[in-house]
Amino acid sequence: MEPSADRVVFDIVDPGDGDALAALDRYFAHLGAVFPEGFDRGSADGDVYRPPGGAFVLGRAGGAVMACGALHTLEPGVGEIKRMWVDERWRGRGVGTGLVAELERIAAGLGHRVVRLDTNRTLTAAIALYERLGYRRIERYNDNPYAHHWFEKRLS
Repeated sequence: MEPSADRVVFDIVDPGDGDALAALDRYFAHLGAVFPEGFDRGSADGDVYRPPGGAFVLGRAGGAVMACGALHTLEPGVGEIKRMWVDERWRGRGVGTGLVAELERIAAGLGHRVVRLDTNRTLTAAIALYERLGYRRIERYNDNPYAHHWFEKRLS
């Protein structure tokens, strides 16, 4: 059966959950493969993706994990989306759009009026997705050595 975004269920899970860790391993492996300079996952940052200031989201279809994303609070009223990953078999099917919408919904529930994110220049599909969803380019707001583009969106 062909993957379909309408079969995807998004759930908030603990970032230390086994499925969350497996999804992050796949996310980091993907970045290591596509970034010309490779990718060093560094130290664990899962605590910022726990309540009360954050959330870690898994996308599942038929019980299988096929996407993840995380949100944390940068400062009062401002959230940051991180760790966005969609399994390659599910890309181009609306899953990324649904995942961003879910993270924005969570951000609004946390009282954020603005959501920011950064990305690497090699992730052209992600850049196109963010721009299509109303994110606008802004000046650098962090020191992520892998980021080349920074975006922001005001939530309504």
